[in-house]
Amino acid sequence: MVSAVGLVLFGAVLVVHTLLAAVLTRFFRLRLNTQWGYVVYSFALIPIALLVTTLVFFGILPIGAGLNLGATALLGAAIALPLALGFTIDTLYIPAPEEYDLPDRQ
Repeated sequence: MVSAVGLVLFGAVLVVHTLLAAVLTRFFRLRLNTQWGYVVYSFALIPIALLVTTLVFFGILPIGAGLNLGATALLGAAIALPLALGFTIDTLYIPAPEEYDLPDRQ
């Protein structure tokens, strides 16, 4: 049986993963000067970072001990869902880097 603390911690992991995906997507959008480069890097490198943090949270720290999720459900909930949410938040709801006017460097 899952406890309330386990569900709250699982939700916190999902929020952290979504924030991490959004920040990494923004980083790639700022650093890459190509049109589709940030998309390729986002879908290639962010799942690796989310997999590492998933292994830490659910492997070393027993956060999801009472959830009884299978491997596919855990990877879908802890990697695919936050990746999709973070990428969508950064791409659709945050203005593009080209829309900001920055002062010239001296």
